Amino acid sequence: MDEYKIKSIEEGLTKIEFPEFDKISSDAPVFYNPHMELNRDLSILAIQVFQKEQEREIDICDLFGGSGIRGIRYKNEIEGVGEVSINDISEVANHYEKHNIELNSLSNIEVYQHDASMFLRMKRGEFDVIDIDPFGTPSPFLDSAGYCARRNSLLCVTATDTSALCGTYKEPCIRKYNAKPYKSEYCHETGIRILAGFVALTLAKYAKCIEVKLSHSTEHYMRLYLEIKKGSKKTDESLNNMGYISHCKNCLHRQTSNGLASPIEEICPVCGEKLVHAGPLWLGDIQNGEFIQKMIDESENKKINSEKEALKLLNKCLAESDAPATFFDIHSVCKSLKVSAPKFDLIVNQIKEEGFIAIKTHYNPLGIKTDANIREIQDILLKLTK
Repeated sequence: MDEYKIKSIEEGLTKIEFPEFDKISSDAPVFYNPHMELNRDLSILAIQVFQKEQEREIDICDLFGGSGIRGIRYKNEIEGVGEVSINDISEVANHYEKHNIELNSLSNIEVYQHDASMFLRMKRGEFDVIDIDPFGTPSPFLDSAGYCARRNSLLCVTATDTSALCGTYKEPCIRKYNAKPYKSEYCHETGIRILAGFVALTLAKYAKCIEVKLSHSTEHYMRLYLEIKKGSKKTDESLNNMGYISHCKNCLHRQTSNGLASPIEEICPVCGEKLVHAGPLWLGDIQNGEFIQKMIDESENKKINSEKEALKLLNKCLAESDAPATFFDIHSVCKSLKVSAPKFDLIVNQIKEEGFIAIKTHYNPLGIKTDANIREIQDILLKLTK
């Protein structure tokens, strides 16, 4: 272990050390990604809110430990945490996880060296929080997570294979998530809904269902916080949230169809062109306003390096909790009309004046979530450009 040059960093109240490496990749001797600090900061807030809602001590599983930063921060910075289990198949990672636990003078953290899926199956029902933050797709580990997850537990899932979920590469998405993506201007939201839908269908086998507390698409990854409920009747009902998004490439109309086996319209009702479909995916809520507000309030009690960025994102997600599925990219709509885009705030205000919802989205700085349809949006834009 002594052949590596050691780097030391601090996040929140936690200090860790790990071998320095040139490039963030799975080839690094011990994995640590500085770009995921915001992800970890938000996780601290989400898990603390969940713990307070449960009003009991919680046990946490950090499935892909790497340097140990995530699991160690959970133990060090969240109140009411019992045991934290950090797993990583790498012996070198295990060495640094143990070293960093000692560095922060922490107890009640266990380090394990197992295949991730096998580890979850060995520990059925033992965790209140399971955090799956792999390098790439979480897909292969979700079946074991479904088997392992307790009633009223929290499942945190990261996916970094956004090119598949967003539809840049269609076949890998079909192979990994059993869903067809579509690369539209709102493809990041579609990707989140495909991921949530895949988790819902995977957990349904174990008579478990999901309630999405928070979701966001940031830089190179997507992240979901899901509360797990149990019961076959509840699960059957929750699957009514599964369905499809249909999109018209010609006029930019979009519509949703609930149900896995329900008939889907093939022709655009606005312009008569053929519709393209994405799914099956989750059409239920993907933001929980009450939970997100509690996270915003909790930020006052925590030391968070990315506080400004975290609060900006959480406030946008909070606003989105009342919004319908998908959004309009104003530049795309203006391009289809062959007009220059008016000022963004002017458009938002005009949509509201006409009696519609208009919410800025975290997915896209030019995106507006609204209950107005494409024709109504076009009329508003043409009115403003005149």
